[in-house]
Amino acid sequence: MIESRMTIGGRTREVADYFSVRNPATNELLGLAPNGSQSDLDAAVASAHLAFGSWSRRTDEELREFCIAIAKKIYMHSEELARIVTQEQGKPLNGFGSRWELAGAVAWATATADLSLPSRLLQANEQATIELSYKPLGVVGSITPWNFPVLIAIWHILPALRTGNTVVIKPSPYAPLAALRLVELLNEVLPEGVLNSVSCNDRTSNLGAAMSSDLVIRKVVFTGSCATGQRVMQSAALTMKRLTLELGGNDAGIVLADADPKDIAENLFWGAFINSGQTCAAMKRLYVHERIHDDVCEELVSIAKQIPMGNGLSEYYLLGPVQNRVQFDKVDRLVEAAKKKGEVILGGAADDGLFFPATLVCGLENGDALVDEEQFGPALPIIRFSDEEAAIRAANDSRNGLGGSVWSRDIEHARAVARRLECGSVWVNRHGLLQPNAPFGGTKSSGFGVAFASEGLREYTDIQVLHS
Repeated sequence: MIESRMTIGGRTREVADYFSVRNPATNELLGLAPNGSQSDLDAAVASAHLAFGSWSRRTDEELREFCIAIAKKIYMHSEELARIVTQEQGKPLNGFGSRWELAGAVAWATATADLSLPSRLLQANEQATIELSYKPLGVVGSITPWNFPVLIAIWHILPALRTGNTVVIKPSPYAPLAALRLVELLNEVLPEGVLNSVSCNDRTSNLGAAMSSDLVIRKVVFTGSCATGQRVMQSAALTMKRLTLELGGNDAGIVLADADPKDIAENLFWGAFINSGQTCAAMKRLYVHERIHDDVCEELVSIAKQIPMGNGLSEYYLLGPVQNRVQFDKVDRLVEAAKKKGEVILGGAADDGLFFPATLVCGLENGDALVDEEQFGPALPIIRFSDEEAAIRAANDSRNGLGGSVWSRDIEHARAVARRLECGSVWVNRHGLLQPNAPFGGTKSSGFGVAFASEGLREYTDIQVLHS
């Protein structure tokens, strides 16, 4: 059994109360995580605030070297962390699973290390010298979700540290163990106090809410649901915090009439069902032209039947369970409601425990719950269309605007359609492929602020303009 600890000021911290973390594939007790209190958060913030003074004065090259050391440390412990992720989150070791997640964490850490925000000379003449530079904010609070517990932690931590900030991170109580272990490992290569962790069960103790209103924390970066993001925003307003909010998505894919169903089927499937659909930027709605609708459905069914689902610690499986009962029940409710109108062409019936098979539902339209709500699970509605303009309107008819995709053999036409989608990222003939050199963020209720690349790095800084 894993007994995790919070790390504050470079040292692990004992607490009086712990909460259970269970393996969603087996329902067995996996470990215990600290149920931290307000005093633990205060200590973590104080530690980060104290460390900020010297950390913020590090040279750009020193900060880069620390980030490279982080990437190496993650790489050295990637198998250990991957196995924890598989057991607490449910995703398999193989395929687009926990080993893939850890490889992504190493890649993002390495790429972020190589970013920089150099000062810019705006004017230099006999009248004045004007120089623009980027200054760290201070203590950054990171609140991470349960679907990618290591990768998203790195997405939050690395740009903050790279720009001279210090960090307090709070992982989701559904999957806290890998993130807590990650912080413990990274403290082996970082000065004490630069990176701190707290955890709680979000019931008897809710440190995320406390972080959002903390007077010392200058920025909160949050990945999670729209509803929780709204509460974070309300709390942060009291202290005028900077925010980056990556919230829910209800991503639409549009398959145009000239697409080849056989060629696109595998990318379509994984665009929707990566991590069993528990991905903010996964495809949640698929609009298919009537000319090829049936062929696309047939190809998706064929691929889905070949993808094994089970306990991810086995090297054989490529899909795992839904991570928790609350999410499982939501998926089950939406699928059951869809059966009253639509046709389930694959799956549709809950398996043992938290396993829910890849499910495809035809015959739905905008206004149906499975289309309108973000299911965040392995159920994909496939909507038939005849008019391209109507499909674009339907895709945009959502409160969310995280990602979208267009599928066609005519790349230029697909790009023209893609530009009309109301979302932060759009892909052609793929979906949800994120890269560290391309900014990523949402529009509408999917949040604001961006991650990745230089644009993401700037989110963790203030601009200072020096006139002399």
